[in-house]
Amino acid sequence: MNMKRILYILLALTLITACQQEKEEITISAAASLTDALQEIVHQFEGENPHITVSLNLGGSGSLSQQIIQGAPADIFFSASVPHFERVLQEGLIEEESAHALLANQLVWIQPQNVQLATTVESFDQMAIGTPETVPAGNYAKQALVAQGIYKEIEEQLIFTKDVRQVVQYVESNNVDAGIVYQTDAMISDKVQINETLPVGEHEPIIYPVGIIKDSQAVEAFYNYLQSAAALEIFQQYGFQEIDGDADGSIFSTD
Repeated sequence: MNMKRILYILLALTLITACQQEKEEITISAAASLTDALQEIVHQFEGENPHITVSLNLGGSGSLSQQIIQGAPADIFFSASVPHFERVLQEGLIEEESAHALLANQLVWIQPQNVQLATTVESFDQMAIGTPETVPAGNYAKQALVAQGIYKEIEEQLIFTKDVRQVVQYVESNNVDAGIVYQTDAMISDKVQINETLPVGEHEPIIYPVGIIKDSQAVEAFYNYLQSAAALEIFQQYGFQEIDGDADGSIFSTD
């Protein structure tokens, strides 16, 4: 191998290494209910920004907030719960000016596909909801059941899950008779059917706030992309509703 060829190889290796070093990875801690929409948005974003890799850390918003407070790496927090989001914000870990309420959702009863829809909750032997302390969907579900005056009556029939997606899985596999999930989670499964949409007045508004934890050009680019027309169209395709956010500053407070 002559010297000229060796130099070409070394130059190529140097360029490859430089490109790899320039590629920036950012981490998004996001509610499990955002999984499918975010995966599609990330795929689209990375196609338009090949120098940025987006890693998704998905789970219950309560667990994610605890992870962030304990020091887990995250650049953006996208929560399904205002209280869990505010907890991180009040710790001074989210840039206050970036805190923005972006999406809304609805709560629904689901049952396995191809079964007769029940007319009363009491007819279920077992029903799944997210663990209320760590899973916002479970907390909203508990609020609705309490508002209906039946939570204590059916508490022993409830199966608690680590996140809202596990509720869907339990219903899909007939491990439980029913579950309470977000409308968006019910829409992506062809193995469940919606029994009823729970009245909004029976639980707190389901709001998805987003904010920056560790700022950089790459983080700013993805944060802005989440609010772009292209991303909002994808969110809407999955059943989320766009909201105006905290225009008057009343949703978020560090006081």
